[in-house]
Formats: sequence, structure tokens, C-alpha cells
Amino acid sequence: MSVLAGFALLLVVVFGVAFAVGRAAGPVSPGLTPGSGGGGKPGMSGHDMGAGR
Repeated sequence: MSVLAGFALLLVVVFGVAFAVGRAAGPVSPGLTPGSGGGGKPGMSGHDMGAGR
């Protein structure tokens, strides 16, 4: 049982460190907003990369 508790504690510590590093790094793209879509032509979903040609 102590091995499982140690593993859970390790996961919590790793998550905490990753979260702290992410907060310190800040946003990857400050102007990025949800739903802004990708680049490309109007009317394109961004997922069509021309694979059906």
C-alpha cells in the first residue's frame, strides 16, 4: 500500500512542478482566443489539408 501512496505523491509533485513552470512561462500565444479558428481561406474549417485531391 505504501508503494501506491508513494506513486500518487510522485504524480502530485510532478503535476505541481509542471503547473508552476507553465504559470511562470505564461501563455504560448497571448492573442489566441478560443474559437478564433485557424488561418486559411474563409469558409475553410482548417482541417481540410487537401488530402482528397
